[in-house]
Amino acid sequence: MLDRQGRPLAARIAADQQWRFAPVARVPDKYRRALLTFEDRRFEAHPGVDPLAVLRAARDNLAAGRVVSGGSTLTMQLARLLRADPPRTFPEKAREAVLALQLEWHLDKDEILRQYASRAPFGGNTVGLRAAAWRYFQRPPEQLSWAEAALLAVLPNSPALIHPGRDRERLRAKRDRLLETLREQGALDRDDLALARLEPLPRVQALPSLAPRLLDTLTAGGGAPLLRTTLDADLQRRVRDLADHHGQRLGRQGVHNLAVVVIDHRAMAVRAYLGNVNHGDPLTYGAAVDIAARPRSTGSVLKPLLYGSMLDAGQLLPGTLVSDLPTNYGGYSPENFDREYRGAVPAHEALARSLSVPAVRMLRRYGVGRFHDQLRALGMTTLFRPADGYGLTLVLGGAEGTLMELTGIYARLIATARDGAAPPAALLSGVHPVAAPFPISPGAAWLTLDALREVARPGTARQWRLYRSSQPIAWKTGTSYGLRDAWAIGSNGRYTVGVWAGNGNGEPAPHLGGADTAAPLMLDVFSLLGT
Repeated sequence: MLDRQGRPLAARIAADQQWRFAPVARVPDKYRRALLTFEDRRFEAHPGVDPLAVLRAARDNLAAGRVVSGGSTLTMQLARLLRADPPRTFPEKAREAVLALQLEWHLDKDEILRQYASRAPFGGNTVGLRAAAWRYFQRPPEQLSWAEAALLAVLPNSPALIHPGRDRERLRAKRDRLLETLREQGALDRDDLALARLEPLPRVQALPSLAPRLLDTLTAGGGAPLLRTTLDADLQRRVRDLADHHGQRLGRQGVHNLAVVVIDHRAMAVRAYLGNVNHGDPLTYGAAVDIAARPRSTGSVLKPLLYGSMLDAGQLLPGTLVSDLPTNYGGYSPENFDREYRGAVPAHEALARSLSVPAVRMLRRYGVGRFHDQLRALGMTTLFRPADGYGLTLVLGGAEGTLMELTGIYARLIATARDGAAPPAALLSGVHPVAAPFPISPGAAWLTLDALREVARPGTARQWRLYRSSQPIAWKTGTSYGLRDAWAIGSNGRYTVGVWAGNGNGEPAPHLGGADTAAPLMLDVFSLLGT
């Protein structure tokens, strides 16, 4: 899985425990030149079997009194790879020759080279040019230097030499002899040769694991062998480090899992995605679960969507007074977070203070079924019950949503307020999800964001004072019933950041709260992003 600039984010080993990446689309010029020079100089001319190479191999073997050359063409080597590398006997060699002729009949030379490069062994459990380029040089095959291309050209001939303690100087000597031959052919000049010979031999390195949970989610149904995402590897790493720092602190408070999503409004694309940062027992708290893609109780993060919907419906103005009084609906009595009542409160202030009693009154007026339909139109796919199954708790966490979807909805809300329209955020490069027009108008979206800029939360006064002078943020927090889910989603106009905190197994935490648990990480991510 690659980021938007083609840098690796994560990879998964194949079922046979081989690192085997997606085949190369074409064989890069440097590697092609080096490979043909080393393995098969008459590749473009022969029909799959090279009689001259066979005669030369027979002569060398007779002179040495043992097998020192097989006379195989690249096409014959591909035939052996396709047959799972059978024993190198004369009957097997004959079968390879026949299959090589068939391959040449059905495939052109470029395709034969591409197939060989994607199947050749490059040491240990590394198979194929793309996997070798990333594991040994941390770059795609197209960006290999002459020294790197030459080394990978000779490596399948002696793949064990790549490992320390295996007489690696023999590998260097083979590489340098090939480089000298390439210089004699005019592929590189004397200075290029001198610099290439100075390049050290590579070491096998661990592949990046910046977004392993996202890789799991994208490949859950099979998926393509090569995923090009819109993420930014540098930002992903920095956000991960921030989340690790916060996670260590929260782990001591009984909060063991974090998830973060960052969306760039200019491109409506996801730039960072932390599916699960775990600071607890990995089995107990589900370290392998992509929590950013799993439904969790929404707390009160749906309140702004109700507010914007009612503005559009003409049922509300920012200054409309809404009742914050003790209320009972057939035995259901909603309460504010602080369990206090304020009488009549302007609607925008009720949203900024995240008052639950006015929100339930507003939902009853707007209609539970109507809001249920609106949430689906906004992009929530996790509402698996009919509207009556949620009732008035729909706006207070009775429903479940995913961090990815909710952050995406907030991003469209902000982008709609600014630009008048916005598509859903993309996660894969070149693939923008198709969706109906955003059902909240630009005017209502702007008024909703204006209310969210006046957020005042218990426990956040210190963080907000320290942060407020930096950049204006429209944000909303939420805490689910039973202290199981904490949310903070906000925007500075350029980015939307969503944070979820809690325990992957649903275990409550006494200190859990959107304002005190998720918001500090969100604000730190905004400080990292700047304006």
